[in-house]
Amino acid sequence: MTTFLPKDVQAGLDEARKKSLKKSSRLRVEADGQSFRVLKFRGDGFSLDIEDAPHLRGLVDLYDGGRHLSQCLIVASEAEGDLMHYEFKRATAAADNAPVDFFRGENAPVALITRDA
Repeated sequence: MTTFLPKDVQAGLDEARKKSLKKSSRLRVEADGQSFRVLKFRGDGFSLDIEDAPHLRGLVDLYDGGRHLSQCLIVASEAEGDLMHYEFKRATAAADNAPVDFFRGENAPVALITRDA
């Protein structure tokens, strides 16, 4: 039995697979004011469609829908078929509040209430 497929059939299957990946992924990367859909995500990096994304390098922001997940320093590692793989050099989780430089106790008061004389 042979596993040969005509080029047009193989191209159609590849396009359907890519469309399915784009539809199912909520993750996106923003760099230089442009947004790119993440097709595959791994712990050490992610993959983008090679046709849509340029050779990204440097600082990018990773989002899950509208929620900012992390700020990442990336490098392009390799192209595999129609995917470009990027690796994290650094990935810093995004926080929705500013860091504090002091210890905040569990039962610490939230505000100071004074008595009027």
